[in-house]
Amino acid sequence: MPTINLIRNYIALVVLTYLIAGCATSGQLNTPPQIDRISPEALEQMLPQPHPVLSLDEIVSLSKQGVSHEEIIQKIKASDSSYELTPSQSVDLSNQGVDKKVLDYIHTSRELALRNKLAEEINKRERDKQAELAKLKRQMINRQRFDDPFCRYRPFGLHPYGFGAFGSRFGPRFGMGAGYLSPWGCW
Repeated sequence: MPTINLIRNYIALVVLTYLIAGCATSGQLNTPPQIDRISPEALEQMLPQPHPVLSLDEIVSLSKQGVSHEEIIQKIKASDSSYELTPSQSVDLSNQGVDKKVLDYIHTSRELALRNKLAEEINKRERDKQAELAKLKRQMINRQRFDDPFCRYRPFGLHPYGFGAFGSRFGPRFGMGAGYLSPWGCW
């Protein structure tokens, strides 16, 4: 007889262990996060396009006329010009007499524009991802609150399954609950 009770207890323990383990899992597979990659076409559209209002020929002619590099840089800034120079174009401009400081300004302003545009896109994607995560978190918390029997019903007011000082919360009868500020077991 004691061995039969021992076997029953062992089987009950195994079944209970499996039930607890089954309740602890969510049933969802853990998938790695998906990386949202930028296609080359989208990257090309995203990058700032060069718009040389003050042409390179005009910059060369200003340099040959003896205009200082500060004045040429001010004219580039005033005209809001941007250039996309290849290394060979930079060497050619340098050979034609354009000051190195002007070429440095052209390259640094282009690099700065590229970095700013990419930073804006990254920040936009990050804000969108944070908003999506906040929405999923709210949904998860609301779902957990709905599944929790202590959080399912409002803590104040007149409703079925009266809550608090008067009425039974889990009975089929109607009651008026005085409620607490926050029910036990609810977050």
